Amino acid sequence: MPTHSPSAFSGLWVPLVTPFRGGAVDHEALAALTRSIANDGVNGFVVCGSTGEAAAMDEDEQLACLATVSRHALGRPLVMGLSGYHLGQTRSWVQSLSALARSQVPGLCGLLVPAPHYVRPSQEGLRHWFETLADASELPLIVYDIPYRTGAVIARETMLALAAHPNIGAVKDCGGDAARTQALIADGRLAVLAGEDLQIFATVALGGAGAIAASAHLHAARFVAVLHALARGELHEARAAWQPLVPLIEALFTEPNPGPLKAVLAQQGRMSDELRAPLTAASPALRERLSAIEARFDTA
Repeated sequence: MPTHSPSAFSGLWVPLVTPFRGGAVDHEALAALTRSIANDGVNGFVVCGSTGEAAAMDEDEQLACLATVSRHALGRPLVMGLSGYHLGQTRSWVQSLSALARSQVPGLCGLLVPAPHYVRPSQEGLRHWFETLADASELPLIVYDIPYRTGAVIARETMLALAAHPNIGAVKDCGGDAARTQALIADGRLAVLAGEDLQIFATVALGGAGAIAASAHLHAARFVAVLHALARGELHEARAAWQPLVPLIEALFTEPNPGPLKAVLAQQGRMSDELRAPLTAASPALRERLSAIEARFDTA
């Protein structure tokens, strides 16, 4: 079984949207988007996370997206998102992805795994879920702690117990518990990645390893600059780069992700403004707000 290194998951990771055109995945747009963001200096990509609308895609579509991103990521490492609540089926998918990493997608370096949604297991059940999947995987797991999507709160003691597993390397922290975030950073066994974009500055300033940030599809180089400045202890420079991003991040999450993000990317000509139901496109009012915010970046 692999022994994880928290340093493997650090810096800025972008959870890619999945472009659609005419109901199908637009692989040309996905390839161009991946290359563009990679050139902005991000550390890696998450494929088929919640931002990628993976819940509305079948397994063949997800694997095709992984293959496209792998070919165009300019050598950046990749993490594959997955979810479910049937342990046996999820374990089989984990094993299939591990086999792909051995043979076809050598850049795949981890799996982003949330708690099982809807069933709301006990803390013992949560430990069993993550440890079973970690045992089955040849790739290290990132625990995706996002209780407002799964309905399951992972307690501090449970997360610290999971940190002892040699194949659990990081946490995408969307739990909203600042004390637990600081406890995990102080513990040091897991790489703590901010999963709520507005928490990036605070998490990294406290010693977190980085972020998985959907907002960084836009102005990725500025997000990278914030993290680099914080790593150097240059707080003034980090704040100067960060503060203009805050209104953008707030606007992008005013309506369900990735609708607002796709609206901006479509306005930039980078993809069609298309989502899969039940997600819907951004409202006209939000589009105007986002256009005004983007115009301020253009004139800065």
